[in-house]
Amino acid sequence: MILYFSGTGNSEFVAKKLAEQLDDTLLSINDRLKEKSLKKVYSDRPLVFVAPTYAWRMPRLVEQWIERVTFSGNQNAYFVLTCGGSIGGAGNYAEALCKKKNFQYMGTQQVVMPENYLVMFSVPEEPEAIATVMRAEPVIEEAASLIKSGLPFHKETVSLLGKAQSGPVNALFYTMLVNDKKFYVTEDCIGCGKCAQVCPLNNIKVDEGYPQWNHKCTQCMACLNECPRSAIECGMSYGKRRYHCPEETWK
Repeated sequence: MILYFSGTGNSEFVAKKLAEQLDDTLLSINDRLKEKSLKKVYSDRPLVFVAPTYAWRMPRLVEQWIERVTFSGNQNAYFVLTCGGSIGGAGNYAEALCKKKNFQYMGTQQVVMPENYLVMFSVPEEPEAIATVMRAEPVIEEAASLIKSGLPFHKETVSLLGKAQSGPVNALFYTMLVNDKKFYVTEDCIGCGKCAQVCPLNNIKVDEGYPQWNHKCTQCMACLNECPRSAIECGMSYGKRRYHCPEETWK
């Protein structure tokens, strides 16, 4: 089973490619979170968790969901994590999570995808984004091949920098940046409610025609990037191009 969390389509793209190549089923963690569902998950095939990395580590809400849900059947667990450059020491935390869940840890695969964290960075133009996704496809195919063969992912040595990035830097990132205090809407907002629809944590409510954030944000960037009028801003996002995994690459 391929279980995925995605804010702007990068991890969803990877998950669907894996599902196609493995002829496996998909489960959206976004949907389960939005429904506040901790329904038991059964799979007779390996569990393949696909998610982005937030500051060189799997999003905490994904880790917490996995911790709280009961999984039965096959207990082999693979992790496929998307990133803009590196996942740092994220694999160490995935392995620790497996020990908590009594999963058989089968490794963590990094997949570099286009940058989408508008709070701090600019996203690439469409041609560059497409090229990045195309470069990721052989990595996804190799991951699928290993999963199909029942083999673990290749283990990478984590540098001291990687350990620091996924450890103290990640902790600082969550303390300082992961909140919704700086989100706001411009006069271009039409009150369509798309932001509330795509928020996996039901953190946005449309009040008197304008979205209000309710302090449960994980900064997945879905609301900001999916707004049809680009009317949502946060941090250094103003004037920057919005991003969703390019449609041309899904064909």
